[in-house]
Amino acid sequence: MNKATLRKELMELTPAERLDLIGELWDSLTPENVPPLSDEDMQELDRRHEALVRDPSRGSSWEDAKARLLAKYK
Repeated sequence: MNKATLRKELMELTPAERLDLIGELWDSLTPENVPPLSDEDMQELDRRHEALVRDPSRGSSWEDAKARLLAKYK
């Protein structure tokens, strides 16, 4: 199966099914097989981390964020 065919089939899934699959794919990654972040990406992560440290109420747990996304796209 080629990438275009796979993409076409994946787009036939419901949004909730696609989000679930995204989670499964993400969880399948290990640090050894993830490409390094660019300097720009690292700077953005540092900026977001500093903002969260300054005001922890601005952040959400993964469980809360996932629940909001699933509710929005079901």
